[in-house]
Amino acid sequence: MKQLSQIYLLLLLVTGVTGCTTIGYYSQAVSGHLSLMMGGDSVNGLIASDATPDELKAKLTTSQRARQFARETLSLPVGDAFTDYVALNRPWVVVNLVAVPEFSLEPHRWCYPVLGCQAYRGYFDLDDAETEQATFQEAGYDTFIGGVTAYSTLGWFDDPLHSGFTNLSDDRMVALMFHELAHRVVYIGEDTAFNESFATAVELEGLKLWSNRSGDPESFQRAFERLQQRNQTLALVETTTAQLEALYQQRDRLSQESMRERKADLMAGLLEAYSELSRQWTQPGPFGASPTRLNNANLALFQQYNQYVPGFRQLLRDQDHDFEAFYRAVEALSERPETERSQRLAELSERFVEDF
Repeated sequence: MKQLSQIYLLLLLVTGVTGCTTIGYYSQAVSGHLSLMMGGDSVNGLIASDATPDELKAKLTTSQRARQFARETLSLPVGDAFTDYVALNRPWVVVNLVAVPEFSLEPHRWCYPVLGCQAYRGYFDLDDAETEQATFQEAGYDTFIGGVTAYSTLGWFDDPLHSGFTNLSDDRMVALMFHELAHRVVYIGEDTAFNESFATAVELEGLKLWSNRSGDPESFQRAFERLQQRNQTLALVETTTAQLEALYQQRDRLSQESMRERKADLMAGLLEAYSELSRQWTQPGPFGASPTRLNNANLALFQQYNQYVPGFRQLLRDQDHDFEAFYRAVEALSERPETERSQRLAELSERFVEDF
């Protein structure tokens, strides 16, 4: 009954907006989400069934252990999330569009009922995303479309497990579950970087505990390597974005041709440095194995997920790794003005020393 009442609420929100483009977007969002929610089978039923392939049964069993761990050890509000399973016919559940002006690092924001404004827009159909992308490209924006393995409905619905999760290695599946469940704890409608950095911090710290208690050193090592790759990439991105911001401040003094040339040089330098680093890695990095180009949208999206991660991890340390106390501290921080939140997280980040 809870699920149905929330679906009706979602439909009411959609019918309350105006404009053909807006209605079309929400229609695909509702139909796509309903298809996902209604297409699931009980995870416990699949585990008990002789017809379930052994490999999938093992993944589903691990997922339920992870649910229990998230609830009991990480104090996450699990509810009935991940108790149903959906087999998708694609490697992603949605694709996200990010659009950033040619000479800016501030992404375009789309605003939604209840959820507030976000720096990305999700589509269940790739063609729809590409149609919207073309509109921004014609206006001179840098754009990026990326496949999203999972998304959270913030506790409004009982989010299902799906093949996007189970196609991952066990440690990455578990980490993604922790990340999506963290969104149920706190959410700021106007601050994507805060939301995603917090969830990524919970993902990392949760996976650290999970790996240690599971007695799986190989899983821990893979996770540690990915964290190193993330941190090394973040250092490169921060250096380049500082240079780009300085360049973009000169947009009134330099010609567009000169701006584009200098921007292209900085992006090429970042790509070369990233490629040099990635040759030493045994796993694909944050920008993939061998990217051929990067733009403002790639950098904006990456920073959204990583900008404040060290600060949140330091805040957890300050609470002696008491997750309930940590969440209370995060909720209190979320109620402060944006500039105050950012300053506090920057101060916490300066104190952070990696010990993963």
